[in-house]
Amino acid sequence: MMSAMTSLLLVLATIVTGLYAGFMLTFLTGIMPGLADLTDEQFAAAMRRFNEKVPGPVFLVLFLGVVALPAAAFFTGLGEHDEVAGPAVLAALICSVAGHLITVAGNIPLNNALAAAEGGDDSAARAAFESRWNMLHRVRTLLSLAAFVLLVVAL
Repeated sequence: MMSAMTSLLLVLATIVTGLYAGFMLTFLTGIMPGLADLTDEQFAAAMRRFNEKVPGPVFLVLFLGVVALPAAAFFTGLGEHDEVAGPAVLAALICSVAGHLITVAGNIPLNNALAAAEGGDDSAARAAFESRWNMLHRVRTLLSLAAFVLLVVAL
């Protein structure tokens, strides 16, 4: 049986991870397909604006929370987890960390390169950005969805 603190942290981790996964899925299934139809100039301008606005306070709470809350839930109740909850929380944490590594090592450098190309050749900037960014985003979206499902299982 988990302690009340571990249970609360697990509920919060599940909520935050679900919100984050929903955000990622919305980008994957709605925003990026919509942007794909834009001209190179429109696409580059729109992505640059998204990349300026997304790392705001609400996003940062979600971004940090999907790692911090499962970690806290796991480590506060490490000795109390049953045979399902402990491994599920740990696997969710691993998925979230892997997604963050993809973001930091892949998506953010691509965002920075797109920003640095502002005022230049938007066709070349888009060609260097779009397919690679989308591929990395698909992987991190799947990881965030897996983390959410694993936390639901742990509950």
